[in-house]
Amino acid sequence: MFQPSCFWRGLVSAAVLSVSLVAPALAADEPDLIFRRSTVFKLLSPDDKLATYGIDDPDVEGVACHFTVPEKGGYKGWLGLAEQVSDISLSCRQIGPIRIKAKFEQGEDMFRQRRSLFFKKMQIVRGCDVKRNVLVYMVYSDRLIEGSPKNSTSSVPIMPWGSADSIQKCADFLSK
Repeated sequence: MFQPSCFWRGLVSAAVLSVSLVAPALAADEPDLIFRRSTVFKLLSPDDKLATYGIDDPDVEGVACHFTVPEKGGYKGWLGLAEQVSDISLSCRQIGPIRIKAKFEQGEDMFRQRRSLFFKKMQIVRGCDVKRNVLVYMVYSDRLIEGSPKNSTSSVPIMPWGSADSIQKCADFLSK
């Protein structure tokens, strides 16, 4: 005989197991958590929070980005089943001499992260403002069927870092 409670317990167990099996493979690519702040109190389950993370651009030495994302609380958020909202802020800065390591395309992914169990992901993409010699980063989220117009942009002018630093031109690293 079919028992709904056993079905749901099995489904939740399978979801938790699949997330725990995938997590170690993604750990090396995960951003650094800087801090979290609660925004909505929930009595018996985790609070909704804003979380700020830091990540270095893997293909451009000397650039770091920080982004803040809302994280759903409650039982769905705790189990990783809640769809996260698309309100994401972004700030990127030069933190040392800028060295572009390889050619890249305009709008190339610098970082991606799942924002729901199946269909939604957040992406940070990189481009080059050739005229101003500025790296431009944009964060947005999308879904399989419908994306979100919510986004944030940050730019990093390529400036010398000390008197002996030579300045690269981002245009020299664009793929044609």
